[in-house]
Amino acid sequence: MANPTIELKGIRKSFGPVDVLKGVDMQVFAGKVSALVGDNGAGKSTLIKGLSGAQPYDAGEVFFDGSPVAINSPKDASALGIEVVYQDLALCENLDIVQNMFLGREEVHQGMLNQAEMEKHAAATLGSLSVRTMKSVRQKVSSLSGGQRQTVAIARAVLQKAKVVILDEPTAALGVAQTEQVLNLVRRLADSGVAVIIISHNLADVFQVCDYINVLYLGTMTAQLETAKTNHPDVVAYITGTKSDTKIAEESVA
Repeated sequence: MANPTIELKGIRKSFGPVDVLKGVDMQVFAGKVSALVGDNGAGKSTLIKGLSGAQPYDAGEVFFDGSPVAINSPKDASALGIEVVYQDLALCENLDIVQNMFLGREEVHQGMLNQAEMEKHAAATLGSLSVRTMKSVRQKVSSLSGGQRQTVAIARAVLQKAKVVILDEPTAALGVAQTEQVLNLVRRLADSGVAVIIISHNLADVFQVCDYINVLYLGTMTAQLETAKTNHPDVVAYITGTKSDTKIAEESVA
């Protein structure tokens, strides 16, 4: 196994008297899709917000490509190549695909927006992900389906040359065909060498596209599994707390 792109060791986070993360360890690998699953309140969002720099961890170590790093702000995360696609996608419906992909990071030439270059790069990025469902990169986002919007949000992360892409419930509220489209895109993204983390409650999606499954239970990492070596009932048991990997649980609270 290659060295992990991201390695978390002993991550802790509290809000007042409430310990949300209790010494969490996790590894994420380039070219692989890693699921982060758990019931509501397990600590998934808090763990990801720490990686994104939105809510820095209280304690623990973060390693990126084997080197220790400090992620204290979204700017720190972006500089490392960590991009997050949140469930609400953060797209502007009144803008077109190109404008959304470059929003806040527009290319400028001689004091003016370089529309031609941005359009070219947007089209190339979508093409690199084998996206062929858009009629034009100048379509308004308001005219796109849910699956297409998710595609634009993922492509925006790829455009920034992300090494790690974190997807928060990427198939929530999507139909069957659109879900399949997004999952295929996620697989192609990982196959291009990006480390992908998916937060999801949909275990069918997890088993279809993920290489690894990390299970959080009440702030503790209770299981780190190879998808091919586990099954749906076992993962549900880990999520509900009726089963745990004793070694991982002991290490997490040590």
